[in-house]
Amino acid sequence: FFLARVSAATPSPLLPSCCCSRGVTAHHRYLIIARASILRGSGIRLPLLLALTLQSAPTARAFSIPSLRSFCMSTNPPDPKRTKLEPMSKPITFVTGNAKKLAEVRAIVGEELPMVSMKIDLPELQGEPEDVSREKCRLAAKESGGPVLVEDTSLCFNALNGLPGVYIKWFLEGIGHEGLNNMLMAYGDKSAYAQCIFAYAKGPGEEPVVFVGRTEGKIVPARGPLDFGWDPVFQPDGHDKTYAELDKEIKNSISHRGRSLEKVKAYFKENPSALP
Repeated sequence: FFLARVSAATPSPLLPSCCCSRGVTAHHRYLIIARASILRGSGIRLPLLLALTLQSAPTARAFSIPSLRSFCMSTNPPDPKRTKLEPMSKPITFVTGNAKKLAEVRAIVGEELPMVSMKIDLPELQGEPEDVSREKCRLAAKESGGPVLVEDTSLCFNALNGLPGVYIKWFLEGIGHEGLNNMLMAYGDKSAYAQCIFAYAKGPGEEPVVFVGRTEGKIVPARGPLDFGWDPVFQPDGHDKTYAELDKEIKNSISHRGRSLEKVKAYFKENPSALP
């Protein structure tokens, strides 16, 4: 722990220029320098802690969050392994026969995570969604003989205690977009959530890892292109457009599938040995 007596006008090599501005009192400079030295010595990056220290001074108005963030980050560069995936010896097999779904997954994960698709007829299992995804992943890994990624998607109506849930594919085939709206006709609560569970196994006999992504929203009359599942009837919270109407890049950034795949990528960055 380091503490030095300095005047409010004296620059310090430990601090970014924004911290040496007029209006930061000597008392608060003590606290700032102490915290800055901890940051440099321990590898811990706490820009918000420094920001709160500065902002606690009544006259500390000449303060720049971006410059402080740059200062804190520059003291300890991120580990390259955590910002870029290791090269893969073979692509991951994504179990799907849906070309649009494959294209969307590839758009989200990018070129760092090469994938090929394979249509495998997996049994419709009963049980908790995460347990079902794990078992499907085990079966798919055995069938494909290599690294595999499977997906289970649910659309859950809160008024119906989560139905249709994982059975949304069959509900959609049976009653269509209008029928999904009719299911909620007697209810004032049109809220729903979209959930995506990806399960990954490095190969046959490997224990699958699951990744859950969820997006809250509501069910609305179908709007937008009708060629991608139930996208036209799901409007995510914070947006005035349905999944089907949203720009693909925006949709992928907030969708249940996008959120689940971000967890997949983060897992591989933290566990490069899990890659094929």
